Amino acid sequence: MSLMGLSSAEIEERRAKYGSNSLTQLERDSLLKKIFQGFKDPMIMILLVALIIQGVLYFMGQAEWFEPVGIMVAILIANGVASVSEYNQEGKAVTLRNDEAAKDITKVLRDGELWEIPVSDVVAGDIVFLQAGDRLPTDGLLVEGSVHIDQSVLNGETEEILKCSLEDAENDTYDIEDLLNPHYAYRGTVVCSGEAYLETNVVGDKTLFGQLALEAQSTSRRTPLQVKLDKLAHHISAFGYIGAIAIVLGILIKTFVTGETPDNLWGWVRLIIDAVTVAVTVIVCAVPEGLPMLTSMLLSVQSLKMEKDNVLVKKINGIETSGSLSILFSDKTGTITEGKLSVVDIALGDLVHLKHIGNLELKNNEGTEASGEYINKFIKAAGLNNSAHPGADSVIGGNSTDRSIIKALMDAGLTDAINRDEALGFKYFNSRDKYSAVAVNEDDKCICYLKGAPEVMLEKCHQYLGADGTIHPLNSVNEIQKYIDNQAARSMRLLAVAYGAGHVSEHGEAENDGSLTLIGIISIRDNLRSEAMGAIREVQNAGVQVVMI
Repeated sequence: MSLMGLSSAEIEERRAKYGSNSLTQLERDSLLKKIFQGFKDPMIMILLVALIIQGVLYFMGQAEWFEPVGIMVAILIANGVASVSEYNQEGKAVTLRNDEAAKDITKVLRDGELWEIPVSDVVAGDIVFLQAGDRLPTDGLLVEGSVHIDQSVLNGETEEILKCSLEDAENDTYDIEDLLNPHYAYRGTVVCSGEAYLETNVVGDKTLFGQLALEAQSTSRRTPLQVKLDKLAHHISAFGYIGAIAIVLGILIKTFVTGETPDNLWGWVRLIIDAVTVAVTVIVCAVPEGLPMLTSMLLSVQSLKMEKDNVLVKKINGIETSGSLSILFSDKTGTITEGKLSVVDIALGDLVHLKHIGNLELKNNEGTEASGEYINKFIKAAGLNNSAHPGADSVIGGNSTDRSIIKALMDAGLTDAINRDEALGFKYFNSRDKYSAVAVNEDDKCICYLKGAPEVMLEKCHQYLGADGTIHPLNSVNEIQKYIDNQAARSMRLLAVAYGAGHVSEHGEAENDGSLTLIGIISIRDNLRSEAMGAIREVQNAGVQVVMI
C-alpha cells in the first residue's frame, strides 16, 4: 500500500474544519474570583462574623477601634497572600505546560515524506508513523502494519493489545468505542512493539484521552490541612455557642440569686445587652484570627523557596498536602536520572573491551581496537537492526535505547554505512521475545542480526566475534553473566548483539535458525542527577517511603 499523507494545501483546510490537536485546558480563575472564593473558607467566614460583631460593639462603645481593624487586616492578609501567590504560580504552570507541549513531537507522512512535527500540529487525516516506544498523538485507524499497544493509561490493563490494519485482517469490522478492537488505536497509549501507519480520525478534545483529561481537570478535593481546619472551625463555633449561652444564663441566674433584678423594662434590656456583650466577647476571643494568616504566609513563602529549587507549586495547598505523604511514587528516567542515555562501553565475548568504535571514544582507556570486519557486523546488528533513524543533525524516531545507539554511531561517523535497502525483513522488539532482528543477504546466504536482552542472546550463543573479525569458541558464559550482573548493579542498561544463519518468514519477519555468534555486550547508562541521592535520603529521613515506578 502506497501512503503519501496530506498535501500542504489540505493541512490548513483540515485544521480549520476539524480543529487543533491541542488539549483544552480549563481557563484559570481571575485574581478577583480567587479572592472572593477565599472568603468561603470556614475559618475566614468565622473571622468575618467576628469582624461584624466587633464592628457592632465598637459603635456601641463596647470595643476599641483597633479590635475590628486588627481582624480585618488578618482577613485581608490571609486571603490576599494565598490568592495572589496561587494566581502567579498557576500562570507559571501554564507557561511551563505550553513549553513542554511544544517539545512533544510525532512522525507524520506529508507530501510523501516523513516529518517530525509537534503533536499539537497533527490534523485529522494525517498519516502517523508509529514505532516501539511512541505515544500515540491521536485516535485513528491503522492503515498499514501491526503493533502491540499498552492501553493501561485508558483502562488500567497492562496486557498488550495487538492492533493491525483492516487490509491485513481481510476487511474485518471494528467498533471505535471498544478499546479491545483490533484496528482502532487511541491517543495516550504506547506502542510496545512493531511498526504501523495510523490515519488520524479525531484530534484534540474529541479523542477519548482528551475527554478523560477534561473530566479529570474538573475534579478537586480538599487537602488534609483544610479538612482539619474545617473541623477546627466547627468546633470553635460549637464551643463558642455553648459558651455564649452558658454566660448569658450565668449572668441571669446571678441576677436572680443576688436579688439585683431590674426595676423597669429598660433595666432588663440593659442587663441582657451586657450579658450578650460578654458572651460575644468570649466568642471573639476564642477565634484564632492569626491562624489563617499565618498558614497562608507560610505556604506562600515555602512556594517561593521551592521555586528556587526548580519546583513549581501550582496550588500552594499542595505543599501542606505533601506534608501528609507516607509513600512517594517517582518515575526514574528524567526524574531521578538525567534522562540522557549514552553508550559507554562495548565488551566482547572474552570480556575484552573496545577502546573506541569509529570516532567515538568509549570509557575504557585500556581497550582494544576494532577491525573493519567487526565494525561492519556491529553496524548491522545495532544500527540497521534499529527502530531509530539518523537525521541530518539529530536522531529520528525509535525508543530511548535505540536512539542512544544511533546517536553513538552518529558520533562515531558510522551512520553512512547503515543501508536499510539491504534488509530482507525485520522482526520488531516485543516484551515477550525481548529481541529485535534484521535479515540481510551476505554471499548469497540469509544472515540474521539480533539485538536484545543479554540473557536471551547468550542462550543461543556458542561462539563470539573477536575484535579482529575472527571467530572463537564462547567458553566464558559464567564470567559474562557476572559481568552483566555487575554492570546492572551500576545502573547500566545492557543489550547483546549477535548474528547467525536465518530466514525471512512468510509474514516478512526475520527469524534466526539456531546457533548465534556473539558480537558484543553494549552498556548504556542514564546518569543519576547530582541532587537525586540527597533528595531521596532527605525524604526517607522524614519517614516517607520512596517507590520507583
